[in-house]
Amino acid sequence: MLWLRLGLRLIFDRIKQWDNTCKTCGENLRNQDVLNEDRISDLPEALLMQILSSLATKNVIATSVLSKGWRSLWKKVPSIKFDSWYHKTEPHRFSEIVYKSLLSYNSPVLDSFYLVDICVSEVSDDITIWIGIAFARHVRKLVLKLLLDEKYYGNLIRFPSVFCNCNNTLDTLEISKLFLLDFPSRVGLKSLKKLHLSYVNFRDDESVCNLLCGCASLEDLVVQRRGSYDGVITFTIAVPSLQRLTIVDTFRGTCRGGYVINAPSLKYLNIKGVGLLSFWLHRTHRTESYGFCLIENAPELVEAKITGFTDINLHNENIFVSLTSAKRLSFDFSPFKVQFKVLTDGITFYQLVSLELNTSKSEWSKLLARMLDSSPKLQILKLVNIAYLYHDNKVSTFPLAGDWEQRPKCVPECLLFHLETLMWTGYIWDRKDDREVATYILKNARHLKKATFYTEPIQLEYFQTLEEKHEMLNELAITIERSGHRMPRTLQTVQAWHLRHLMLSHKLKIVGHSYMRINMSYHHPILTAPVK
Repeated sequence: MLWLRLGLRLIFDRIKQWDNTCKTCGENLRNQDVLNEDRISDLPEALLMQILSSLATKNVIATSVLSKGWRSLWKKVPSIKFDSWYHKTEPHRFSEIVYKSLLSYNSPVLDSFYLVDICVSEVSDDITIWIGIAFARHVRKLVLKLLLDEKYYGNLIRFPSVFCNCNNTLDTLEISKLFLLDFPSRVGLKSLKKLHLSYVNFRDDESVCNLLCGCASLEDLVVQRRGSYDGVITFTIAVPSLQRLTIVDTFRGTCRGGYVINAPSLKYLNIKGVGLLSFWLHRTHRTESYGFCLIENAPELVEAKITGFTDINLHNENIFVSLTSAKRLSFDFSPFKVQFKVLTDGITFYQLVSLELNTSKSEWSKLLARMLDSSPKLQILKLVNIAYLYHDNKVSTFPLAGDWEQRPKCVPECLLFHLETLMWTGYIWDRKDDREVATYILKNARHLKKATFYTEPIQLEYFQTLEEKHEMLNELAITIERSGHRMPRTLQTVQAWHLRHLMLSHKLKIVGHSYMRINMSYHHPILTAPVK
C-alpha cells in the first residue's frame, strides 16, 4: 500500500507539472527538456499496472503525456472506470472516449469495467454494445449503475442475456436500476461468485430462476427491490453454493409476492424490509397473497439479521425454525401478533451465543423472555432502542401493563451458567419495563462479567432529572447486593463519579448527542447464592 500511495503521488505530481509547463511553454514543450528525471518509469510494470488500475480512466489516459514510454502503457491497464465526474466534464465526447478505451485495450483479460452514476440519456444507445465488448474482452468484474435524468424518455435498457449463456471469466456482476433482465433460458455464468441486483426489473419469475440457477459458483448475493413492482411474484433463490444473502425490500403496503430460499450452504443471512407484512420461513406451501420465504435447511448458518419489519403476520410464527443453527441473531420487529406458544415450543437455539433485540418495538420483552429460555448457551446479550439512537422519542415507548409478564418461570440456563456480557443501548431509565428486565438479568446472571448501559441523550432542560437517575443506579446496585453478588469497587464508585461527569459535561456544554454510560465490570465470574 505504501508503494501504491507513493506511485499515485508521483503520477499526479508529474501530470500537474506537465500542465503547468504547457501553459508556460506551449508548443515548444516537445523541444525542451522540461521534465525532471523520470522516477516513475523505473518501477516494475506489474506495480505500475496496480497503481494505474486504482485510477479513473480519465487519469489513466492522461498519463500518456508523461513520456514516450507511457504513450501506450495506459492501453495495458486491466481496468476501465468511468464515473459521473468524467461524464460531466466530457459530455459530448463521452461515448467516443468509452469506445476508444474498450477498443484500444491490449490485455487478454479485462479485470473490471465500471459505469457508475452515468446519465442514461447519454449512453442508452451504446451501453449494450459496450457490455458486449467487455464480455468479448473476458471481463471479470462488471459494474453498471445508471442515473435517470430528465432527458431520457425511453424504456428500460434490456441487458444482453446472450453474453451470459456460456461464460467462464465473469466473477462479479453489479447491476443497478433502469435495466430489464430477461433470461428465457438458464444462463451459464460458471465463475460468478458475487451478484448485486439493485432495483432492477425482471421480466418474470422464470427469469429470476434462470439467472440464479445458472450461477453454479455464486457465494454472495444482494437483492434490493420494491416488492413485486419489478415484475416478479415469487423470487426464487435456489443456489446450493450460496454463503451470503442480503435481501432489502423497501415496498410499503400489502405485498402480493415473496421469496423462496433454498441455500443449504448459507452462512450469513440479512433480511431487511419495511413493507413485508408476511415473511414465512417454514416448510409449507404459500397461503393467501402475502409474501413468504421458504428455507428448508440451513445447517451451516452462522449469523442472521431480521430487521426493519413493520409487523409480522400470524403465519410467521415459525420464522425461528430455520434459524436454530445460528450462532449470532439480531431481531428488529414487533412480536405483537405472534402466538408465543407456537413460536418457541420445541425450538431450541443450541448454538446461539450472541443475541440482539430492538427494545423500541411493542412487547419486545415477551420475545426476550422466550429467547432467553430457548438459548441455553447464550453469552452476549445486546438490547438496542433504535428509536433513541435517532433521537425519536415519539416511537420509542411501548409500555406494558403490570410486571414483566413473560419472564421465564424458571431462571434460564443461559443466565445461570453462560451469560457474560450485557450491553443495553438506549436504556430508558424511567420506563418500568426496562428497569424490570435489567433488574431480573442483573439478579440472575451469575457469571456476568460486564454490563454496560447507555441511556437516552440528556438535554439541558432535563438537568434536574440527574438526581433521579442517580437513584436508579442505586436501585440497580442494591439489587445486585441483595442477590448475593460481591459488588466490585468500580460499581460502588461509578455512581458518584458518573453524576459528577454529567455535571461537568453540562458545564462544558457537551450535551445532546452523548450517551450516559454505566459500566459494571466483573473481572472474575461471581458465585451467587441460589435464586429463591
